[in-house]
Amino acid sequence: MAQSVGIKDVARVAGVSVGTVSNVINRPDSVATETRARVLSAIDRLGYVRSESARQLRAGRSRIMGLLVLDMGNPFFVDVARGAERAARQAGLGVMVCNSAESAGEEAEYLSLFAEQRVRGVLLTPADATGRNIAAFRRHGIPFVLVDRVSEGTTECSVSVDDVAGGALAVRHLLDAGHRSVAYVSGPPGLTQIRDRRTGALSALAEAGLGPDRLRELPTERLDVAAGRDAGARLLGLADRPTAVFCANDLLALGVLQAMYAAGVTVPDDLAIVGYDDIEFAAAAAVPLTSVRQPAVTMGALAADMLLEETEEGPGGGTRAHEHRRVVLQPELVVRRSSLSSR
Repeated sequence: MAQSVGIKDVARVAGVSVGTVSNVINRPDSVATETRARVLSAIDRLGYVRSESARQLRAGRSRIMGLLVLDMGNPFFVDVARGAERAARQAGLGVMVCNSAESAGEEAEYLSLFAEQRVRGVLLTPADATGRNIAAFRRHGIPFVLVDRVSEGTTECSVSVDDVAGGALAVRHLLDAGHRSVAYVSGPPGLTQIRDRRTGALSALAEAGLGPDRLRELPTERLDVAAGRDAGARLLGLADRPTAVFCANDLLALGVLQAMYAAGVTVPDDLAIVGYDDIEFAAAAAVPLTSVRQPAVTMGALAADMLLEETEEGPGGGTRAHEHRRVVLQPELVVRRSSLSSR
């Protein structure tokens, strides 16, 4: 594991004393402009962040694990956090839970906070599709595990669900019910999960001998109920409206369901709906929602266990040798009334 950058490293690169670096950080006005600029340049080049918990860490290792998810308003991520917290607690650790709100900027700020606090490690569902935030965080030498994301192109551990298979399950179910035109209420196109679920939906259509034109995509900027209602309004305005809709998550599906109810469209007789995640509210909806279940609690617990394994101390101190793994879980279709037409 890479060593964290310390204040001594900054002092060495800048050619000044440790005290001068400390003054630049804490009392910048007390340092000459040229010297201050040289120190700040070294801080930027090395990616140094001040450790607020250094005093605690001098006596031992951090007992905090960071968890950064896309949206804590989504019960799916609440379940992920429950699984992670359970595994961390068994190991005597606490979990610092943060919400990027699907924002790459907020994600970068929280990753910087984790580095500043020198957490034991981080469980991360990335919001930044470019990978720049991960690349910047990696140089701090803090282990992390990707959650709900496959670690393609990286060396880190990951725990995810086969979203291609999940998308195929959803649309294959609708095709088996006799539907031949399906709307896909998706989400931010930069999210890998959204693209993978679409790929699965298209593969199910191809299996049935149907072309990609049979999938009408309705993108949304967010993955919440309000975005689902907006997509439902757009769906109602289509001249050749599909008879079924597959939503990228259950919150979108619940929003679509609300829009149909308000417009007097009967679910499932006039429109079948399938969601994704199988959150608790799916079964409790006015029309119980068919959904593709992700084992969220298991994902969180597995990711935490992998991070604990990676950060476990060896017999002589330091960390044990660790082999990175990529775990891909399988989704499950849970059929309820929203997709079972009586026609």
